[in-house]
Amino acid sequence: MKHFIKETDLTPREAAAVFAQAASFKKSRGRKTAPVLSQQTWALMFSKSSTRTRVSFEVGVHELGGNPLFLNKNDIQLGRGESVEHTAKVLSRYIHGLIVRTYDHADLLELARHSTVPVINALTDLLHPCQMYADAFTLAERWAKRGKSLTESLKGKKIAFLGDTASNMANSWILGANHFDMQISLSGPKGFKPGAAFNAFIAKEGTAVGYEFTHDPYEAVRGADVVYTDVWVSMGKEEESSKRIELMSSYSVNAELLDAAKPGAYFMHCLPAYPGKEVTQEVLDDPRSIIFDQAENRLHMQKALMAFLAKAAKR
Repeated sequence: MKHFIKETDLTPREAAAVFAQAASFKKSRGRKTAPVLSQQTWALMFSKSSTRTRVSFEVGVHELGGNPLFLNKNDIQLGRGESVEHTAKVLSRYIHGLIVRTYDHADLLELARHSTVPVINALTDLLHPCQMYADAFTLAERWAKRGKSLTESLKGKKIAFLGDTASNMANSWILGANHFDMQISLSGPKGFKPGAAFNAFIAKEGTAVGYEFTHDPYEAVRGADVVYTDVWVSMGKEEESSKRIELMSSYSVNAELLDAAKPGAYFMHCLPAYPGKEVTQEVLDDPRSIIFDQAENRLHMQKALMAFLAKAAKR
């Protein structure tokens, strides 16, 4: 069974096709979309609350002709006696696809291992591949060249990721940048370099990844086509809030730091953003900020991923 758990689960050729499908869905939205999920129910199993992820997936399933079924942690028996294995096997008898947003990446892997329907990673503490693909699509739209696939337009571009570079979003960008032949430079305080969990994951996957890391944010953004940041206090890390804010204060993306990147560089943030912390309001409002295009493209990319996986499941 084909799943989408990490960025490299799609081959370069498959990714190019998914990007093209996302562009087609975006162009045709509101007019005509093939009901590729007709008579199907796709469940959203969310242990973590969400705005963009939940809404974009529910709307996406609906627009593809399917029925979205939302399950929060209080709706199912998982964690209250029923095993992950049994949950996966039972749900597979009812539904046609499973979209999971949870904490522990190991739980997601266990669900996928025992599921006989496609499983999509809608976020774990380790990775956020749907966001990364939507971000890459957002950039590819702007850099697209006639006669080349959208994914080809990403090759050689540089992204600078600032702040908590041990986060799931940083991990996904490391994996995704390498997959799409991009360059990535990370900059954060001591103790927030990509951590042991990510390194263990890479070692287990046997995937070689390259990235630069520096404590100097200006060094990281030099020559960058994109300056990216995310919240400093992720869900589940609230008890570290004061310490994280203090350590990361010099990595806040302000106009001066954005200006130090390549002329015409874009600013990206997967949202929600906290002005005055990881980014200034001035940068959020800057014409170079494409944060709402990122948010919109979650819908189109996720529709394309679901369509791809639904088709693969029928083979």
